Amino acid sequence: MCGIVGLFAKNSKMRASLGRYIAPMIVCMGDRGQDSAGLAVFSEQNSKNNRRINLFSHDNKFPWNLLSEKLSQELKCDLIAIDNHAVVITSIEPSHIIHWLSEHYSELFVLSIGQTIDVYKDAGHPMEIANKYRFNELKGTHCVGHTRMATESAVTPYHSHPFIAGEDLCLVHNGSLSNHHNLRRMLEKKGISFETDNDTEAVCRYLQWRLLEGDSIEDALQKTFEDVDGFYTLLIGTSNRIVLVRDAFACKPALIAETDDYVAIGSEFRTMAHLPEIQSAQLYEPKPEEIYLWKI
Repeated sequence: MCGIVGLFAKNSKMRASLGRYIAPMIVCMGDRGQDSAGLAVFSEQNSKNNRRINLFSHDNKFPWNLLSEKLSQELKCDLIAIDNHAVVITSIEPSHIIHWLSEHYSELFVLSIGQTIDVYKDAGHPMEIANKYRFNELKGTHCVGHTRMATESAVTPYHSHPFIAGEDLCLVHNGSLSNHHNLRRMLEKKGISFETDNDTEAVCRYLQWRLLEGDSIEDALQKTFEDVDGFYTLLIGTSNRIVLVRDAFACKPALIAETDDYVAIGSEFRTMAHLPEIQSAQLYEPKPEEIYLWKI
């Protein structure tokens, strides 16, 4: 049992205070998963087209100030840090930055890369994580989050959701996949690399492969219905959309609340009960093997 949440802000006023609405959703879903939590937040693309590289350190006392100085001096990058998390902002090709980091700071873990995405995830109770990374202060156009009750792989920040597929694309999952080992073997033969043994990463990398093959997100998900076995509710975030799908049996809970100002998604209604005008929202349960998509 895990919890998923998503919020798509249709107006600028809500985007300026997105974190104030999503933080209680994450905390509420802590009842469905107390092992770890994570949140991916998407902002509008910056005018300079800079990339954002999100990093994580296990060391609570990691010297982010020293890293910031070296990045500024050697690569002309900026760095913003909070606790175990930091964001490198750069106009340089991300692969160059990551190669430099692997040579000088191999202990750091890359959480995400993109022009619009920031990812925060860690092991621990969702309330602690939301407070630690100040979720209530976040701004953005949309976000997807997850609270995890681990059932088949380790409890670590790396095994936490969201999982990332390429730039500006992430996925959270409630459920269990029965053929993720077969997917992994197939994808590894095609050159797709993995970072964990988590079943969610298998479907995430599957989507990555389909997109690299030229599929749209809709086409990739139609193939997911054919090739991925198990029970799942998948919530996907890209630079300009949120996408929700459920498997053919739709046994993993999900609910959508939609108003003129927002679209909210959660495993249970109570996670969105605090949202404005929720009493007049259109509420509905997503159907099996149907793609629900909201785009900026």
